[in-house]
Amino acid sequence: MNEYLDLFLTFARIGGLTFGGGYAMLPMLQREVVEKRGWATEGELMDYYAIGQCTPGIIAVNTATFIGHKNKGILGGIIATLGVVFPSLVIITIIAAFIINFAELAVVQNAFAGIRVCVCVLILNAVIKLWKKAVIDAPTMVIFVLVFLGSAVFSLSPILFVLVAGIAGIALDVTVQSRKKGGDNK
Repeated sequence: MNEYLDLFLTFARIGGLTFGGGYAMLPMLQREVVEKRGWATEGELMDYYAIGQCTPGIIAVNTATFIGHKNKGILGGIIATLGVVFPSLVIITIIAAFIINFAELAVVQNAFAGIRVCVCVLILNAVIKLWKKAVIDAPTMVIFVLVFLGSAVFSLSPILFVLVAGIAGIALDVTVQSRKKGGDNK
């Protein structure tokens, strides 16, 4: 039972101490889940994030569910999910009770402006970490550029970009494997 409590408390800390959504949560997930506890590798975390991006729901919740399920099965997935949403549920309930009274105050608006800037930096840090692990050669750079340009120009669903990028990754692997086999026969 201690392992389930650790799973809940870890994800409750992650859910309670990160602001700005799933992308801002990535550095803390990296530290807690990959480096400290070894519940997932960096590659698995990136995969969970990618899948969490294109499945219904919140990225952070989906990622917590995947990690909890990987380590402790269905019950682990449920406990990790409850852990990551519990702090938000409590905090949002408290804020909702008082925000109407204070939302127009300059100090509150300035605080939110500062928090938005901080969240941008956290997201940028997450992007840089992901970049270093994902864009590893010329073909992955081409995929990156095409997806970046496509998402900047067209307002299509992220699911489409993830699917096309996945297919491109498979096609690249098939091409590399067939070249290796062709080189072995010569």
